[in-house]
Amino acid sequence: MPHMLLIHEPIGQRATRSEAEGRAAYERMLRWGDDLKARGLLLAAESLASLDSAVRVSGPAGKARIVDGPFAEAKEMVGGFFMVDVDSRDEAVRLAAECPAAEWAMVEVRALAPCFMR
Repeated sequence: MPHMLLIHEPIGQRATRSEAEGRAAYERMLRWGDDLKARGLLLAAESLASLDSAVRVSGPAGKARIVDGPFAEAKEMVGGFFMVDVDSRDEAVRLAAECPAAEWAMVEVRALAPCFMR
């Protein structure tokens, strides 16, 4: 049962670390991803760039509203994700608690499902 572990981190949090601290945190995340892969649980994982380069698009085709980041109203951003294939929601929650990012961010656990399901 695929689940997405979304890493929600506070805006500006990355700027509070030195480059060495940021690289060390990133290496921990890579090692954790390698461990998930070795256990046969990892489907995909990526780190996302900051909101400075993000764009939001909304509205019907031809009349879409486009807003470049950073976004003043944002208090957090999705900094990355791990997509895992586990037997249950409980297992996905246990993995989220293991995730190194849980020390400095919130890890949201979401099951994959069609958009018409609640």
